[in-house]
Amino acid sequence: MNETPLLSHLIELRNRLVWCVAVLAAAFVVCYFFAKPIYGFLVEPLARILAAKGGNHAMIFTQLTEAFFTYLSVALWAAFFVTSPFILIQLWKFIAPGLYEHERKMFLPYLLATPVLFLAGASLAYYAVFPAAWSFFLSFETPAGPGGLPIQLQARVGDYLSLAMSLILAFGFSFELPLALVLMVHAGMIQVTDLRRFRRYAIVTAFIVAAIFTPPDVLSQLSLAIPLCLLYEAAIIAAGFVEKARITAKEREETQAS
Repeated sequence: MNETPLLSHLIELRNRLVWCVAVLAAAFVVCYFFAKPIYGFLVEPLARILAAKGGNHAMIFTQLTEAFFTYLSVALWAAFFVTSPFILIQLWKFIAPGLYEHERKMFLPYLLATPVLFLAGASLAYYAVFPAAWSFFLSFETPAGPGGLPIQLQARVGDYLSLAMSLILAFGFSFELPLALVLMVHAGMIQVTDLRRFRRYAIVTAFIVAAIFTPPDVLSQLSLAIPLCLLYEAAIIAAGFVEKARITAKEREETQAS
């Protein structure tokens, strides 16, 4: 008895998910052995600023298991980062057989652009936002006055790495916004006029997202909100070309059919 198409698709999905989990687990084991260098990379922007300020600074942990679980989190985060192209490839291999040739040609460029945009957003967070935000927060350190006590950073390692990794992921995923919008226009789900009409709502949403996913300072929030607004405008421009090409191709097909 032949398997039903639905059952065969579910079996294939299960197999690809198993492969993704297996590769992610293997990458996690490897990344755990390199957890300390990865930690050093993530903490470098803060260490550089603290070194310039002088004095004795250190990352601390206040619970016996905190450092251990922090290294586990760092390893899992790095493993997800490393294996994301493989996961995207498995996703593509699952959906590609069900697409027509022109649909595969449509989706493939977006799939290839996904890790590029994610890396661009993560790089902006690490190389631009981190130095500016950390310098701003450290400006509130206060030396000891007569009869007083200094205010000095004693950062918990778990808190710092959680903030750093969350910001990198938030910026990375936020940079996928234009890709998702252009793809929706390409698929005919929305139109460029819709993107222009909802521009003011998109700007408000960008600042809300920035307020949720960044530290509570204006500099960090603007560092995410402004690129999101610019990316939305870039999506409108790119979607205009895509929509025009889609309409032209559709008219050509109708002309050939008639």
